[in-house]
Amino acid sequence: MTVHALATDPPLDEPSKIAKIIVPATGSEESSTILANGATAELLLGVVAQDDCAAFSLSGDQILVAGSDYVRGPKFSLYEKGFLSNYDIGWYLAGANISDVVAMGAIPLGVLSVVRYPKDLRDDDFAELIEGIRDGARAAGALNVGGDIGSAERIILSASAFGIVEPGNLLTRTAARPGQVLCVSGPTGLAGSAMKLANDGVDVSGAEYAALLAKWQRVTPRTRHSRAFACNPAVTACIDTSDGLKGAVETIAHASEVSVVVDESLLPIDESVRLAAGHLNCDVLELVFGDSVDFELVVTVDADAIDSVSSEFARSCLPLYVIGRVESGSGATLRRGLTTTDIPGASWRHT
Repeated sequence: MTVHALATDPPLDEPSKIAKIIVPATGSEESSTILANGATAELLLGVVAQDDCAAFSLSGDQILVAGSDYVRGPKFSLYEKGFLSNYDIGWYLAGANISDVVAMGAIPLGVLSVVRYPKDLRDDDFAELIEGIRDGARAAGALNVGGDIGSAERIILSASAFGIVEPGNLLTRTAARPGQVLCVSGPTGLAGSAMKLANDGVDVSGAEYAALLAKWQRVTPRTRHSRAFACNPAVTACIDTSDGLKGAVETIAHASEVSVVVDESLLPIDESVRLAAGHLNCDVLELVFGDSVDFELVVTVDADAIDSVSSEFARSCLPLYVIGRVESGSGATLRRGLTTTDIPGASWRHT
């Protein structure tokens, strides 16, 4: 249910926004999650209860995974340029936070969102944003279970996401081992290409760039990949590509104290990214590895198990690409034919 205010209506105050927009938009909140070992998590209190906090009942042996991310500020230029709606950035908020939980192998349970907005924001625009958060969470199997709203000089969004995983199945960045292969769940560089094209004055709302813009509009945490990785002992280290593929690979190498070598010939490259590289007159690998928030998963897999893991993913219709190997040493490099070079592109830097 969406509440639409007339243009002449004054915006609702915060208690009324909760009662008339947030609670109806949340709908049913019944939720029960079961891990492979039989442990359960059941939602007791969510948004509808309008209590001080959300509450879950946890039973059995499990690890709680939680993360928090501020994702909307004055540099969210695709929104400022009109390529993203309030619904889109609400969905992005949920998806971006849930992706961090998924990267640890956890089943996402919920999102706590902080929504700050200008006092003159229309109620239908506010409702659209809340519905985006709700739908983005639901698409990943989680719920928007509460948080905080309040006024600010512009729309500012932040959230925390949490989930559960079996002890022993927790995936981290520190578990890569020499002799393993490096895999990624899908092509990268799409989101970064959309941003760079838009900043170059290109209209990215057309059909030729639809795949690029969709990476921002409908963030899709790789929940099915995550659980398949977590439940397979041959998969050890994992990270998402929220800071770009270059950042993910370098982080695994540093955190695990290993050397990671990516093979150019194995990289999956989306045709839209090639098209963007042609327009921007740059090496396509700068986009593939660069600061692109694609939210794919990068994992390390035991080499003697990669055939069975690949077959398992193929049967489940889940893409998985071997893109390199893990060796003794340190750092991350790119193999281009017979030459080994630094990985191109620039990782996202939090400043």
